[in-house]
Amino acid sequence: MRGAKRDGRRARGLAPVGPGRVAPAAGGLRAVHHQVLLAFADSGHAPALPVLEAAVARYARTAAEVLADLHAGDFIQLDEAGRVRAAYPFSAVPTPHVVRIDGGPLVHAMCAIDALGMAAMLGRGVIIESTDARTGQPIMVTVTKNGTAAAWEPASTVVFKGCLASCADGPALPSAQVSCGYVNFFATPASADAWAAAHPEVTGEALGQAAALRLGQDIFGPLLADAPREAAR
Repeated sequence: MRGAKRDGRRARGLAPVGPGRVAPAAGGLRAVHHQVLLAFADSGHAPALPVLEAAVARYARTAAEVLADLHAGDFIQLDEAGRVRAAYPFSAVPTPHVVRIDGGPLVHAMCAIDALGMAAMLGRGVIIESTDARTGQPIMVTVTKNGTAAAWEPASTVVFKGCLASCADGPALPSAQVSCGYVNFFATPASADAWAAAHPEVTGEALGQAAALRLGQDIFGPLLADAPREAAR
């Protein structure tokens, strides 16, 4: 589309799909990752450290050590105090993408694709409320519990998937820094075009609804696939 720029392949969290966001099982990383994701899904908040200690007890490690490893691998991001501020797809701080989980809390997603992937990850329907990143026009997307179908309002909505241009060539940086702020909903393709033309520092492309939904499903659908059945609900 005119004005949209092709994405760099090192847009972490977007170029890798499926296993690219699945934490390794070794050292308790996946067990703790599961606990963090499920806590956000059930309460809207990250779990307390004592809750996570039980998940790592058999690995002879502390929860803080495992969280640090997950942070280094960009499965989560910690703040300067060691608290979870992002566990893709969830954000611990407000973002433009508010997601109501069926039977669960209101949560914030790190970006538009993260919001679209929640239903596939949780097996629960979601309602996403966001805005056009250029005009502020309200946007609502209702995604079915298997994450494979959605209703879009307005019907012309698209998703721009971008990252800072430097992320294609420079050192790998967390998705939270180089891409999450540049993956947004737009009410029309023309609005996405106009935003892209006004932001030459961002490289990316506009995705149609089916492609955006499929990308969210591919990235986040596998994250809880092997979580304990009683935990994953």
